[in-house]
Amino acid sequence: MTSSYSRFIVPTLAADAAIGAMYKLLLCWRYLRTRWIALASVISVTLGVATMIVVNAVMAGFSNEMQTRIHGILSDIVFESHSLSGFQDPQWHIDEIKRAAGDQIAGMTPTVAVPAMLSFQVRGQWVTRQVMFIGIDPKTHAQVSDFGRYLQHPANREQLSFDLREGGYDTIDSQNPTETPTRPALEHAGWPHRRMRVNRERLWKERLDSKKPTENAPTRSVDQQVDAVLSATSPRVDSSETYPEAASTNEKRTNPFEAARPNQGHVMDLAEEQFTGIVPGIGLASFRNRQGVDQFLTLPGDDVKITFPTAGTPPKAVSDNFTIVDFYESKMSEYDSNFVFVPIDALQRMRGMIDPQTGIPSVNSIQIRLKPNAKLNEVRDQLREVFPADLYAIATWKDKQGPLLSAVDMEMAVLNILLFLIIAVAGFGILAIFFMIVVEKTRDIGILKALGATSSGIAGIFLGYGLFLGLVGAGAGLVLGLSITQNINQIRQAVEWCTGSRVFDPSIYYFFQIPTIIDPMTISWIIVGAVAIAIGSSVLPAVRAARLHAVEALRHE
Repeated sequence: MTSSYSRFIVPTLAADAAIGAMYKLLLCWRYLRTRWIALASVISVTLGVATMIVVNAVMAGFSNEMQTRIHGILSDIVFESHSLSGFQDPQWHIDEIKRAAGDQIAGMTPTVAVPAMLSFQVRGQWVTRQVMFIGIDPKTHAQVSDFGRYLQHPANREQLSFDLREGGYDTIDSQNPTETPTRPALEHAGWPHRRMRVNRERLWKERLDSKKPTENAPTRSVDQQVDAVLSATSPRVDSSETYPEAASTNEKRTNPFEAARPNQGHVMDLAEEQFTGIVPGIGLASFRNRQGVDQFLTLPGDDVKITFPTAGTPPKAVSDNFTIVDFYESKMSEYDSNFVFVPIDALQRMRGMIDPQTGIPSVNSIQIRLKPNAKLNEVRDQLREVFPADLYAIATWKDKQGPLLSAVDMEMAVLNILLFLIIAVAGFGILAIFFMIVVEKTRDIGILKALGATSSGIAGIFLGYGLFLGLVGAGAGLVLGLSITQNINQIRQAVEWCTGSRVFDPSIYYFFQIPTIIDPMTISWIIVGAVAIAIGSSVLPAVRAARLHAVEALRHE
């Protein structure tokens, strides 16, 4: 008997539950359809969710791109001395680092970094920039960083050389997928540019020497006009210093190129020889106009002067001439406008960092690259336990850029809070709509209760309404947000075509594509948060509807 009863009553209860759920959904759909004001709340949730998805994707893309470029210049761990004079015997330090964490280290290279002043001429005027002068080993530096990929000459990207190249520099930004030449000035850079500049200046000096001065010379002769043109087109070498032939007959000037580099008394042929090569950041030598074309103040093949301190106590300022052999461009202005790279052995010799008796050099930092599965902070802590903190500073690349990375994270957190407030505003709209529906549908609620509906069932209708509204809004926002994210660069181009102005001015932003990263976990939290806000907004109206008495509800007018 009991078995037979259960056989019939259980399906009946299940059917009743299914009918009740279906009835609730039908009521929710009816209320949603008949209340156009509810559409405004749905649109608010949709726009809030879509905006959060787009902003998070773009910010994540920018953050990843920035960290990639920072990490491309800096190694995983920087082992450095507190003193600019550095520490002796870098090989001994490398061996000790291997003993401490050798199984997690992929490569190491010594470096020397000192503050310096870089000077070059532009149209007869000296331009001076404060820089960080960094000596690197071209053979081992590629083991610890992606420095090579940012160079402008394809051969240097394969293997860095501080020897000037016979042209072949990229006229198109290698990091920009477009085919528009943005650096036409680099077409003849290198030895062709150097020979052309030297020969042109030599011809002009010969003409000057052959010219006889006259008392009644015009204010601005043809030769003076030519001199002005030459000064504007090839101003980067100080002619008074480079060519002693230009001096007066009563004064003998010393040629700075006769300095020991490395042979004392050797007079350089500037058309065939170069000084010690350097690789400055492209931001030191150029600027980008509003058309996205780089205008160069100096080119590979030009000479510059750099003043830097020696390693002695007290340090002394020394100057030397260097030849630009290439540019690097990480697209991080902090690096592109401040860093200059030079062979480490040349910088050690110029600063007096080589022991004259033993020949052992000194360095002030060691760059360390870890294996992919190594834990960054753990290796840093291991090295800190071995090497005393009063002599050495050991930091990860994230530690070195901590303030910048923290600022980006803080910006993302603030943006997310503001965008969630937009969805919260939509939640208050849902709350007001539900209270209006409860008032308007009081008689309907009374009829449902008179027919046997429970208070929990009435509350479930309005909670289901909130859930339904949140799912519709969040789903539409998901589709809209992903669509905008996937086509954001096409949208940018359309906006630029309609307005006639660039959304991201190339003279300010050194990128041509908006980077985006879609994180499924972040999207999940956005959807869950939007639905939770919608459901939370329906709780109070649902409780009020559930507490209505059937008789009072039926008498409501």
